[in-house]
Amino acid sequence: MSSPTSDALLGPAEIRELADVLGVRPTKQRGQNFVIDANTVRRIVRTAEVRPDDVVVEVGPGLGSLTLGLLETADRVVAVEIDDVLASALPATVQARMPQRADRFALVHSDAMHVRELPGPPPTALVANLPYNVAVPVLLHMLDTFPTIERTLVMVQAEVADRLAAPPGSKVYGVPSVKANWYADVKRAGAIGRNVFWPAPNVDSGLVALTRRTEPISTTATKAEVFSAVDAAFAQRRKTLRAALAGWAGSAPAAEAALVAAGISPQARGESLTVEEFVRIAENRVAADHSDATGSGAAGRQYAPEPAPENEESTQP
Repeated sequence: MSSPTSDALLGPAEIRELADVLGVRPTKQRGQNFVIDANTVRRIVRTAEVRPDDVVVEVGPGLGSLTLGLLETADRVVAVEIDDVLASALPATVQARMPQRADRFALVHSDAMHVRELPGPPPTALVANLPYNVAVPVLLHMLDTFPTIERTLVMVQAEVADRLAAPPGSKVYGVPSVKANWYADVKRAGAIGRNVFWPAPNVDSGLVALTRRTEPISTTATKAEVFSAVDAAFAQRRKTLRAALAGWAGSAPAAEAALVAAGISPQARGESLTVEEFVRIAENRVAADHSDATGSGAAGRQYAPEPAPENEESTQP
């Protein structure tokens, strides 16, 4: 593999020039704060532990700052971009700045939430800079859809990073924390300053590293059943689990029965439970439903996820 030239990555002048040529103005709606610092890009690639044999999927490549950095190291990069103008320009940017690696790049012009397959070999890593309003659902969708993704590094708003990596008992532990742990071991992997973006955002950013569980959680419940328990528990997080899970289980006594059978105090709250404990609760609710001779169990109820905080920003390459 030939080594890319040291000036292949995009700097502040190149980013602004490219944006001018394309008529692109960063929009808050899509969290478009472009990375303009090559050292930050290489730091992200290094922290993601991208290897020469990796097939990396990147969500929201923007003008290509991180894309070029990933191509310096990875065997192949597949970028998923929803924006029409950015998607049409990215292949040309890669060809112009890193022609020796252009055949290792593929673009998927789509909303990442709708992506079900990717061109070429299955991805082994996910590295992305995600706007806050889609960060958690996109992350969970990609981990669920592509089980070959072993390692993930995402840059998100600092508060989102804290929530994803929060341990049980933390005041910011919630739905994103539990659901991310269903798939992977999660940890904070650093902070990113505001001055490496154009325009500079009004919030700090953080890196989150996820390492896929070597063995999926073993359970007789489905992922949907476990996640519905999580959603119900945190929809009323100030209530005890007996009360919070009453609607989910069909009644407060039914919730208490499932909790006791799972070895969890009915007076506990969702923020104190691990994903494995939510699994046990779901298994015991499912078991109770299956044994309900009247068929009046509560299986199949749907609960909305924990609402996201409003008026928050994040960044995009």
